[in-house]
Amino acid sequence: MMKAQYDQRGPVPEEHIEAVAFEPPALKAGEARVEVLAAPINPSDVLTLTGEYGILPPLPAVGGNEGVGRVTELGPDTENPALGQTVLLPMGVGTWASHVVTDARKLVPLPNEADPRQLSMMTINPPTAMLMLSVFVDLKPGDWVIQNAANSGVGGYLIQLARIRGFKTVNVVRRESAIDSVKAEGGEVVLVDGPDLAKRVKAVVGEGQVRLAIDAVGGPATDHIADCLTEGGTVVNYGMMSGESCHLSPRNLVFRGISARGFWLAKWFESASQEEQIQLFGQVTKLIAQGKLQARIAAEYDVSEIKEAVAAAAAGEREGKVLIVPRHE
Repeated sequence: MMKAQYDQRGPVPEEHIEAVAFEPPALKAGEARVEVLAAPINPSDVLTLTGEYGILPPLPAVGGNEGVGRVTELGPDTENPALGQTVLLPMGVGTWASHVVTDARKLVPLPNEADPRQLSMMTINPPTAMLMLSVFVDLKPGDWVIQNAANSGVGGYLIQLARIRGFKTVNVVRRESAIDSVKAEGGEVVLVDGPDLAKRVKAVVGEGQVRLAIDAVGGPATDHIADCLTEGGTVVNYGMMSGESCHLSPRNLVFRGISARGFWLAKWFESASQEEQIQLFGQVTKLIAQGKLQARIAAEYDVSEIKEAVAAAAAGEREGKVLIVPRHE
């Protein structure tokens, strides 16, 4: 059995994480052993390794915050989930491993027939996209939404979810080479960011109003998509891919009444009821199982290849998610 463990953090995310062999612990009552089937490497995971994320686990730690697995063993007096059941792993359990041991009550059964690689990415990015489309602005079918980082994981899910709900999307990327992949994902309009973005967006939407902007980049890019909003619109930031704080001009904040909001899924979980969480994940699971919600996969690595996997996930100009897919002999 292998796990990807780190005992230090630093500016090079792959530097301190190692594949470490471990002996399987004996199971206690109420515990389950789960064979990990797939676990993604998210931008938040990379920031955790560099020490720049909002929540940092105590060291030493095992990487990986989301993933799915198959139940292989149950502890004494533990009846559920069934052996062989595909399950969603608890957040933060350390999913970059061949196996994990966890509280059986925290395992959420998933459809065994669905693709575990797609299911492994359901905990963070799809709910983030779904909630940002729902919480801040009351959108109707036919409304326009603009987002930057449209070739990101969240961006791809947002395009698909917007299409399902009848919204139109303007999708902004930072390089010409990203245009084709976003169009292939269903983006109606794909534009490269720049100071004249608002003029080019206006030429596309005409008399249509853009009341919601989704920003993952920060820096001047925030003001660029805010320029595209109708008066009184809302820009929601959920990341800082540029490494810079959000720039918003007084023209937008003061004279055009643009609202700036932030979104972090962890904060939503703090206040959401169990019923709201179950409903959210039920919707996501159903769409993935039906093949209506998918994410591009750039590469798959075994746990033993964790350094290469993290380096690939942290690299730029990557199309799709990097997954840890343990090889089970």
